[in-house]
Amino acid sequence: MVEINPLGITSDGRLLALDAKLTIEDDALFRHKELQLLADPDQEDPLEVAAQRSDISYVRLDGDVGCMVNGAGLAMATMDIVLSSGAAPANFLDVGGGASQQKVAEAFKILLQDPKVERVLVNIFGGILRCDVAAQGILDASREIGLKVPVVTRMVGTNMEEGRRILRESGLNITLAETLAEAADRLRQ
Repeated sequence: MVEINPLGITSDGRLLALDAKLTIEDDALFRHKELQLLADPDQEDPLEVAAQRSDISYVRLDGDVGCMVNGAGLAMATMDIVLSSGAAPANFLDVGGGASQQKVAEAFKILLQDPKVERVLVNIFGGILRCDVAAQGILDASREIGLKVPVVTRMVGTNMEEGRRILRESGLNITLAETLAEAADRLRQ
């Protein structure tokens, strides 16, 4: 998308773009590596830039519930649950199916750095990303930057009992939920 504003007309009738802004679809940038050099990170959201550097899918939104999941479809379902609870998601954050403990920690730190986040919903479907690995990443980030908001966590799948144990014994303000419906109820509290 190209936005030209203002557009000037000279006395001899020529049109001049006096200022312009160019927005390129992120998914098409791989085709135009020369355009990546023109990027100005100062014009982008700093949390989105940090996420991009860590290969984390993150988009900042206007709500107050930080969401972290491992799958784009799960992210959409999680954001729907947040909305059904009467709240609004503060972000779309997908760590991906094969995230490491370090990547989960980095994602959780990014999520917690948004000053609008008043509570967090973590929804992990353990497969390639095991629940214990996700839990340890959450714990690492929370200890590093300090967890100041309540967290509701739903974990199902591979090593879920170990992941839940890690979070339950952490001493942090983390509530475990068995289902998405229960997680939505916990967000209301």
